[in-house]
Parts: sequence; C-alpha cells; structure tokens
Amino acid sequence: MSELITADLVDLDLSAESKSEAARSLAGRMVAAGRVTDLDGFLADVAAREARMPTGLDGGIGIPHCRSEHVATPTLAFGRSAPGIDFGAADGPADLVFLIAAPAGADDDHLTILSSLARRLMDPEFTDALRAECDPAAAAALIRGEEAPAPAADEPAREAGTVEPFRIVAVTSCPTGIAHTYMAAESLETAARAEGVVLHVETQGSAGFERLDPAVVAAADAVIWAHDVEVREKARFDGKPVVDTGVKAGISRPAELISEARRKAGRGEAARLSGAGEEPGPGTGGAAGASGHFGVRLRTYLMSGVSYMVPFVAAGGLLIALSFAIGGYEIASAKSVADHFDWGEAAGWAALLNQIGTAAFGFLVPVLAGYIAYGMADRPALVPGFVGGAIALTIDAGFLGGLVAGLLAGAAVTAIQRVKVHPTLRGIMPVLVIPLLASIAVGFLMFIVVGKPIASLQNALTDWLNGLSGSNAVILGVVLGLMMCFDMGGPLNKVAYAFAVGGLADPTPGSLKVMAAVMAAGMVPPLAMALATTVRRGLFTRTERENGRAAWVLGASFITEGAIPFAAADPLRVIPSAMAGGAVTGALSMAFGCTLRAPHGGVFVVPLIGEPFLYLLAIAAGTAVSTALVVVLKGARRTPESAAPAGEGSGVAVAA
Repeated sequence: MSELITADLVDLDLSAESKSEAARSLAGRMVAAGRVTDLDGFLADVAAREARMPTGLDGGIGIPHCRSEHVATPTLAFGRSAPGIDFGAADGPADLVFLIAAPAGADDDHLTILSSLARRLMDPEFTDALRAECDPAAAAALIRGEEAPAPAADEPAREAGTVEPFRIVAVTSCPTGIAHTYMAAESLETAARAEGVVLHVETQGSAGFERLDPAVVAAADAVIWAHDVEVREKARFDGKPVVDTGVKAGISRPAELISEARRKAGRGEAARLSGAGEEPGPGTGGAAGASGHFGVRLRTYLMSGVSYMVPFVAAGGLLIALSFAIGGYEIASAKSVADHFDWGEAAGWAALLNQIGTAAFGFLVPVLAGYIAYGMADRPALVPGFVGGAIALTIDAGFLGGLVAGLLAGAAVTAIQRVKVHPTLRGIMPVLVIPLLASIAVGFLMFIVVGKPIASLQNALTDWLNGLSGSNAVILGVVLGLMMCFDMGGPLNKVAYAFAVGGLADPTPGSLKVMAAVMAAGMVPPLAMALATTVRRGLFTRTERENGRAAWVLGASFITEGAIPFAAADPLRVIPSAMAGGAVTGALSMAFGCTLRAPHGGVFVVPLIGEPFLYLLAIAAGTAVSTALVVVLKGARRTPESAAPAGEGSGVAVAA
C-alpha cells in the first residue's frame, strides 16, 4: 500500500456522527490531495455501494468503498472516531473507518486494496496499534505495512524430539470474494498459530486464486472449507477428513473448526469427492462434493446455469427491445443485414440491433444447460451440457429442455468420473473420453427418450401462458409478486426471475406479460422503503434514512436488493409489507395486460413496455400499499423511548 495512503489522508480525531458525514470528511481529504476530482459525484457512488450492503465489520471497523469515475488514483483514507459511527455491523459502531477509492474499471486495484486490508484487520496487534497511535504520519506508515509485526513462520517452533504438528489445509471463499474471504483466512491462520497447528489457506476470491501446493495438500491431516460458494477443484482433497462450513464460521469460530478437524482425523473419516484422480478444472466442483441436502444442491446447480444465462438475456433482450422501439415489431422479419445494410435509414440500424440481439438469444438454452452441468461436474461437463442444450432447441423443448439437458449432462459426467480407470488413461479422461461418452449419452436421451415429452410440456406451458386471462392471470401475478419480494434477491426471487427470462428465449404474449409482472414487483420493495423513510422519517434510524435516499434510484433501476438493509434490521414488518405490495403490483400488471421484452432496466425501459402508463400505475399502487403497511406496523410497535425527534438521535428503536 506504499502509494495509497499518506499522512494528509489520516484523521485521528474524526468528528462525524454518521457514515455519510464520515465519508464526506475523508473524501474531502482525497479531493485536497488531488486523488478525487468530484466530491459529490464520488460520495454518490459511495452511498450507492453502501445501500447494497452495509460495510461495517465486527470489531469496530467500517470499510466504505467503491469504484468511481471521479477517482484519479487508487486511494485509502483512514479516520478514527472516539464515539464510533454506525456502519451496520452486528456488534455496534465502528471507531476505525477506512474509505477506499478506486478508479472506475480498476477492479484489480480495488480488490487488492480490500483483500490486503481485510486480512490485516483480523490482526489484533494491527488494530490495537491504530487505536493507540497519535501521529498521522506514523498511522499512515503502519497501514502501509512499514511498521507491521514480522509474520509468524509457517510452522510453529517446537522442541527437538516432539511429535510432528497437526497439519490442515483450508479454502475460504464468499460470494463477492473480497473482505470475508480474506478475513476468514486470517482468522483461521491466527487460531492455528495459537494452537500449534500448521495451516495453509487457499483464498478463492474475486481476484483469482493461487492453488495450494499439491505436496502441502498431500501432507495435510485434515481439510477445512469455510465457503459460501462452491469450492473449486474439490477432487484435490479426496480421501481427507473435511470440515465443511460457511465463511462466517471461519471468521467467528476458527478454533472450533480446527478442533472439529482434529476429531474427524482422529476418527479416520475420509471424504469421497467426485473427479478424484482426474485433471482439475476451474469450475465449481462436482455433485458428490457439493454440500447440503439434494434440494439445496439442485438449487445451486440451477442458479449456476441461470447466472451465466442472464448476461445473454440482458444483452439480447435489451437489443431486441431497442430495435422494436426504433423500427417497430415488423423489424423482426427484415432480411439479413449481412446481405443488405442501409446506413442512412433507422430501419437498417433497427434490423442490425434486432439480429444481434437474436443471435445473443440463440445462446440462452445451450448456456443454461452447459453451466448447470458445469456446476454439477466441472469442466468436463461443459461439452455434453452445451450439446444437450442445442438439441433442446432443435426439438423445440425450449427452456425446460435446457434445464433437463443440463441435469442429465452433469449426472452423466459424474457417473463416468466414478469409474476407476487405468492411470495411463487419466490424462485424456477429462478432455476426451468424458465429454465424448457423456455427449453420446445426453444426445441419445434428449433425441430418443425424454426430448419429445419435454417439448410437449413446453408447448403446453406456452399455450397456458398465452391463454391466461382474467382471474388466472391475476393469480399468477400475485404468486410471482410474492416470490420476488419474499427474499429480495434470494433463491425464491431468482426462481421467479428465471421463470420470466426463460420465457424470453421464445417470446409469446403470455411470457412477455410474466416478464413485465416480475420486473414491476421487484421494483416495489426499495421504492416503498424509500417512500416510507421520506413520509415518516421518525420511524427509521439515521442509517436507514440515508439508505432510503439511495433506494429511490435502486428501486427505479429494478435492483430489489436495495431493500435488504431494511429487511435485515426489521424482517417481521418489512418483509410482509414488501410482499403485500409486490402481490398487488404483480396482479395489476397481469390484469392490465402489460408486456415487456427487456429483462432489466426498471423505469428506464418504460418506453418499451406495452401499456406503459398502466404499468407505472401498478408499480405506484404496490409501492403505496407496502409503504402504508410498513408505516402502520412500525408505528404500532413504537416505544416511548424511541419518540425523540428525528434529528436528535439515531431514530426510532423498533423491536424485532
């Protein structure tokens, strides 16, 4: 961090009372140092990032951060607050605040700063030294690592003649692959040193990962996986005792995980992981090694396929929708722009956009199937998955055919991986034998056995959607609205969204109505929370009111996750209120016959929506219902102690 922080970027007496004030104070130092070009623009980017998820960490630490076009060079500013500032951490306010700024597009810089800082913040000596330091220059030097304590040796010292230490290899990972990944690693390493255990950690973060030395893995007595996403290349750990848990457990109770690893090793437990003995790939692991019950694993596999499919849906859908806005619906029947392209006519450009978008849409089902299989059985499953998805299109099995093809491909590869083969064949198994045999199996099943029944079911579903009217359409809208608002970006939300975007692969009037209802309902929770914090400020904390301002933009952009901070703080009142509003909006959208060809965009794609004014009315109605309910529910439980004016404290305390 040699060039990231200097003495003028350190404030050891930060007087801010809120996280927005803290960000403004520290950002002002960045502006004065010539590292940020636009204070208000940069602060807006910081607030938008904070609205997605609070950046408070246990131990009195806040790490607000963002990438912004208003940042000239990667920068870190540090402030120390005696009373503490609420950054949303479970254990209370933060007295150590690190504001991290990276230029737009500088992912590597951003991730490097965050990961390095996150690991050092797990060292009590580092944080204690920062709390005791009185000189800004010395504090900056400490953060740069110039006065950091010497790292401990990989192996604890031991007297001659003692037994060999217990050896553990660990993998840590989290969905974003930034802070928690590295904090869990540091926490495990600290606990291991305290217990005389030799531990090596592989951090599978967003910036990539460096594989553990195979010799280190071979010598390990046990394995710890502290992860919230699938561990990559699980087959490396085949035959070892495995402790499988979430990344937060790696941070909060590392000593327990090490003790559990000792117990499993003492009992001689050995995990059997799929793909053992084969060349590892960069994927997410095999089915046999996946954690959780079958239903949990199945959801993980399906969401893996959907997550890779959505960018194709977004790009293709928006291009097609834009082409219709420019050239009308008849542009879909225009002749190929490869044969004739009129530079001077809007219709020519509309046809170009339409045909690019259509090409992108042509990948939806193969990508869905390929990455479902990839999530189940890693890289060897990609070929049979894509082949199965392409066959699903050929036989008109559509989205459902892609789902089944992906599951069949993953299962076929997993079954082949379990067959014992001669060591001389192992090198060609993942790149030749497995893809070849699995593709034959999946092709046979899709063409001869299950393809036609699935195609019939797909056609029946399409006919049902096209025939929806009256009460049936309203009921479907209610169900989709409830699903979109229940977990606000979680599994149920993703299932409803996947159902909608799957219909865009072969759009019909019914599937376009479903897409409209899903997006409208997904906009309601953040818009309702934004409105509630505006009309009844006293019912919300200062932090929630700040989040409410950002929620206007997030809701208008169809980012349902903008309501998560409110739901996390008060789930029993916020979630039912959001669901009620989402149900109203979904029902009204379906009843009004609104349609949508774009899978994202919120109010910014309203010109591309069928019945746009009625669509906005449905969103407004649902937002009003959710706002009214959350205000009534919070107001009913308001305590006398929480009745202070909004400007005098942190707001109203509401019992959960």
